[in-house]
Formats: sequence, C-alpha cells, structure tokens
Amino acid sequence: MEVLVFKTNLTNTKRINDVEPYLDTHPHIHRWNVDLNDCDNVLRIETNKLAAKEVENILLSAGYYCEELE
Repeated sequence: MEVLVFKTNLTNTKRINDVEPYLDTHPHIHRWNVDLNDCDNVLRIETNKLAAKEVENILLSAGYYCEELE
C-alpha cells in the first residue's frame, strides 16, 4: 500500500463533498481524507496502483487543484 500526499484547494466541506464521488468510486483508491486543519489542506490517498498525475487529473476534472507533496 502506498500513500500519496497532495496540497489542495479543498478548503471546506462543500469542496470535499464535490470531489467525494470521484474519489469514492475510483477502483484503485482504498481510503482517502483531507486535513482542513493543515495550511495546505492535505489530501492523503491510500492506493496500490494509482499515479499522482491521475489524482491531479481527477481533482482537475472536478474543478479543483492539487499538487503532489514530496
């Protein structure tokens, strides 16, 4: 299991609810969460087969931004 970590503009629960259907239904995302208390609104995704670029594209298609943190 790999954990991917991203800086996002998911700044409130409404925005998180907007991306939830995209993340919940993706077959390679086992678990995910957003830390609204972090200054980067960090999105963490547990996956086995997902590339960071794919996650960035998922959020972009939902109208939001994310960038992998290394």
